[in-house]
Amino acid sequence: MTHIFFDVVLVVATLLCTLNAGFLFAFAAVVMPGLKAFNDTEFILAFQKIDGVIQNGQPLFMLVWVGSAVTLLVATVLGFSQLEQFEFALLMIACIAYFIGVQLSTVSINIPLNNQLQALDCFTEDSETLTKARTSFESRWDKWNRCRTIVAIGVSLLLIAIS
Repeated sequence: MTHIFFDVVLVVATLLCTLNAGFLFAFAAVVMPGLKAFNDTEFILAFQKIDGVIQNGQPLFMLVWVGSAVTLLVATVLGFSQLEQFEFALLMIACIAYFIGVQLSTVSINIPLNNQLQALDCFTEDSETLTKARTSFESRWDKWNRCRTIVAIGVSLLLIAIS
């Protein structure tokens, strides 16, 4: 019974981590390039609205984002007794990479950058302030999003290989 439970948890972790990889990829490939065409005020307002949906705890997003971390951690703990040494090593690598490269980088880099933009009032700030805010935000946010996207895709591939 434990092996079936482990298999289910691993499949759910794989699904949720892959959904996150797709979410991050969509931002890297579509959302941010689309927003790039906006002027500074439009860019900031659009990003504030998109990020606001996430920060307001959109339930499906939160289920996938938090659920990926929880199920991956549970799968890793259970995998110690369920997997061969090599497969368990791959699962450990996936878990560590996901927590550092996706979750930790999000919490320590992308969310603080998001919060800086959220704090701006585009209707009262002058254009110079908005330009400066966008400039300091956009390239750094994009760089770290590309990094976490690559890590998330790599983690998904490892989990698929193990499953």
